[in-house]
Order: sequence, then structure tokens, then C-alpha cells
Amino acid sequence: MQLRALGPGAPAVSPIGFGAMPLSLQSRPHEAVAVRVVHAVLDAGVTLIDTANVYCLDHTDIGHNERLIAKALKSWSGARETVLVATKGGLVRPKGRWESDARPDRLKRACEQSLRDLAIDCIDLYQLHAPDPRVPFVDSIGALAQLQEEGKIRWVGLSNVSVSEIQQAESLLAVTAVQNRLSPFFREALHDGVVAYCERRGIGFIAYSPMGGWQYHKALPKHRLLNAVAEQHGHSPHAVALAWLLAQAPNIIPIPAARSVEHAHDSLRAIDLALAAEHIEAISAARF
Repeated sequence: MQLRALGPGAPAVSPIGFGAMPLSLQSRPHEAVAVRVVHAVLDAGVTLIDTANVYCLDHTDIGHNERLIAKALKSWSGARETVLVATKGGLVRPKGRWESDARPDRLKRACEQSLRDLAIDCIDLYQLHAPDPRVPFVDSIGALAQLQEEGKIRWVGLSNVSVSEIQQAESLLAVTAVQNRLSPFFREALHDGVVAYCERRGIGFIAYSPMGGWQYHKALPKHRLLNAVAEQHGHSPHAVALAWLLAQAPNIIPIPAARSVEHAHDSLRAIDLALAAEHIEAISAARF
């Protein structure tokens, strides 16, 4: 498996990571099933797991996904040091709502709780989940810089940000990775220059919702072009979509989710799927 650089100072990781969010939201699988899914992706060679403190049901369930990942890693038979766990702070879940809260003190408390829930002394990659419109962006970044200086996080990442926000953050610290939405359905990260900027700066681009999110992933198999390419290669349309993403830039690392071992394995088949240039161009030009 050819690894991809995550970002300055960080180790290279598998070209496809694992987005653990659906294992802790509504309709989440039984814990034993969720742990098997995590073990399956790790056994298949995935070395990047993405989680967050707010991947849970509501404010009473904060940290559920992080605790699940910690439990899965503890019971996994492989080498724990080969897995990079990325988590986030900056959102809250009052009564199940998704709201921003990236005040410096709040970020610091969230990081401390994530350390406890992940059962570690230092978080590999800690990401600002989203800019908070009520808080000066540089104040939120300053809190992350302080956490890094204190040895509580190794590398800093940003999520849901623009090029100008990345540049603001870079004035205070080294940005290792950026996590924005990117899929055949939503290509703003390609069109607004974020992917290209990250590539020039050596920053890893973690593509979340690479299938378009729960609203759109079921539409992929119905897409005529993806179906045709999938049939030609003997893969699923979902794997084709991921292969298209991987072909967009060498710094893109999609993090598909899965609630079953079968679904997880299907996504990872995209790693070995080399699409012809004409297929990449056709998908790029297609409407979704």
C-alpha cells in the first residue's frame, strides 16, 4: 500500500482513512459490531482514524465515539503505535443540536476531556472542528497553539475552513492537515482553491463525507456513469467515487465511514483501483 503524506512533521498514513462518526450517531450499531468494524479497517491496513468529541447523540453523550475508538484500539491485536487518531474540538451538542463553541477556554476543556476519553497522554492530530463566528479565529487558533506547547497535542489541524483562514492559522502555528467536505456531489474544496493551496504547502487534505453524506451516498449506485465505470472495473460505484477522489491530488485522504465490515472493505478496495484518465475526466465533467 502506497502511503500518503498527512502533513508537515506527521507520519505518512494509508491513502484512505476511516471516518468513525456514524458508529455513534442515531441508528448506531451495537458496540460489539462497531468494534469489529474498527478492527476490520485496521486489519486491512488503515492507519488514520478520524473521530470527534461531538460524535454522539447529544450533550449527555459527549465523547462516545472517542471512547469507542479507545476501546477498539485497546482490544485490537495489532500495533497501536501504527495508528494515528485524529479528533476535534469546537462544536457542542445541546439537546442533539450542532452548534459552534470555539472559545479558547472551551477548546482547552474539550481537549482535556478528549485526552481522558481516548485514554492517552497526547492527541496525535487535534483539529478545530469549525470556525466560531462569535469568536475571533486567531483566538481559537491561539488556544490550539498553547495546547501544542503544553504537549497535549502533537499536530494541529483545521476543519471547514477557507484558504484565508488557513493562512491566518499559519501565522501562529504549523498546520498539518485540513479536513473539509469533498465528494462528487460537493466539490467546493477543489473549486475554491483549498485543495490546491494545501498541496502547495504540503498540508494533508482529509476529505470528509466522500460519498456526499448520508443524504447522497445511496444515490451513487444510481448514477449511470459511475455504474458503467464500476462494471468495467469489477468494483462498486462507491469505490469508483473514492478512486476519483484519490486521483484529484496526491494530498487527498478520504475518510469514508461504515457501519458494517462489508461496507468498510468495499471502500478500501478503491486503494487499488486505478481509473483511466478518460474515466477521471468523465466523472469530473458529470453532473451529480
